[in-house]
Amino acid sequence: MNDRVGRLKHERIVEQLAKEIQSGRLAHGAQLPGENALAARFSVSRNTVRQALTELGNQGLIATHSGKGSFVTFDDRTIDDRLGWTRALADQGVETKVIRIALVEEVELADRLGLESAELIAVDRLRSIVDGSPISFERSRVPAIGSLRDLLSQGLDGSLYDELRAVGLVPDTGEEWCELARLNATEAELLQRPVGERFLRTRRLTRDSNGQFVEYVESLLDPDRFRLHLKFGG
Repeated sequence: MNDRVGRLKHERIVEQLAKEIQSGRLAHGAQLPGENALAARFSVSRNTVRQALTELGNQGLIATHSGKGSFVTFDDRTIDDRLGWTRALADQGVETKVIRIALVEEVELADRLGLESAELIAVDRLRSIVDGSPISFERSRVPAIGSLRDLLSQGLDGSLYDELRAVGLVPDTGEEWCELARLNATEAELLQRPVGERFLRTRRLTRDSNGQFVEYVESLLDPDRFRLHLKFGG
């Protein structure tokens, strides 16, 4: 009974603070009151406050730094990716790390997408917020043509969108699928999450105005950080 009462207190704090953060009353970057102040406000122990702050952190609403306090990380801003996902996320304070660029042959994917060649450039990237916590992992596959092959030796410093545009591939139409999926061991290690944790898994296929293949990308997105509203097509 006492454990349940403790959970109810903890949940009540999480619910109230989450409302204040998501409504904008506690704005992005704002520092939350200290543990003593929150304990007094909600008439609970500091241990219960710590449990609530941990849960808010797990939900991606705050980040707690030892010796400094807890700060709001949720901002509810729209990400406009028309000029590239990397650039759009960078505007939101998200850092991108390229973890693999390779020439691959994916016959099954080529058959599924109706591609003439199964030879593709693979670009795998990990996205992290400023404090270093990963929030997404994506596997892009693009045609192995023209200057895109130079990525194998030169790497990718900026947006993959710019590289695609340089070879005349501009997304015009496409399809996207989304589902809730559990992380496997490899994905969990990359994202620094427990195996089996649920993430949004999206698959996006884009073509240019002539119907030519531009990009196929599979992404894993932290559901506490991303909400999808998709509008694209010719």
